[in-house]
Amino acid sequence: MERQRSPERLVFFSDAVVAIALTLLVLPLTELVPELIAAGAPASEAVTGNWPKIFSFLLSFAVIGRFWLIHHRIFEHVRAFNTPLVLVNFCWLLTIAVLPFPTQLIGAYQSQRFTVLFYLGTLLAGSVCHTALLFIVRGDPAVHGDAEPVSDDWARSFVVSTGIFALAVVVACIRPGFGYYVLLLLALQPLFTRRRPAATPA
Repeated sequence: MERQRSPERLVFFSDAVVAIALTLLVLPLTELVPELIAAGAPASEAVTGNWPKIFSFLLSFAVIGRFWLIHHRIFEHVRAFNTPLVLVNFCWLLTIAVLPFPTQLIGAYQSQRFTVLFYLGTLLAGSVCHTALLFIVRGDPAVHGDAEPVSDDWARSFVVSTGIFALAVVVACIRPGFGYYVLLLLALQPLFTRRRPAATPA
């Protein structure tokens, strides 16, 4: 295998972008301190008076962390990269880099339709990119090489996850505040994708 086709540099670069995005998430919270000092407010108000911003920070931190773990699992199956893989990976990095922006909007505007759709739409785009990455790896022997094949169950789980994000966007179009709760279905995802054991012949 050619050294220049090794995915290591692509993975390291992706890790750096994710780390920067996680750092940017907390900046709106740190900016609260000078505001509290100027207003003469007690320190406890940084928490008690800013639950929406704290919630949006924790939610986005968890989402980016989940995306990062999935990204690393995908690249465990990558032995070399091709142009489609690089392009889709950069699209995924774009969704990660953009995410702090809608996160800050959520903290300020909470359940306004545009804000929720912007946020959930960004998550949906990231999930679509993950699914595309997986199928590129799965479908190109030059990419996955001698790595363990991507199982049908795992591929199905990616499709289901993307479907859940899409459902969240649809629900948010009707009832913006309920779009977030649809994401809880991600915790039940294994129930939707677990393969049922084959029936034992009589």
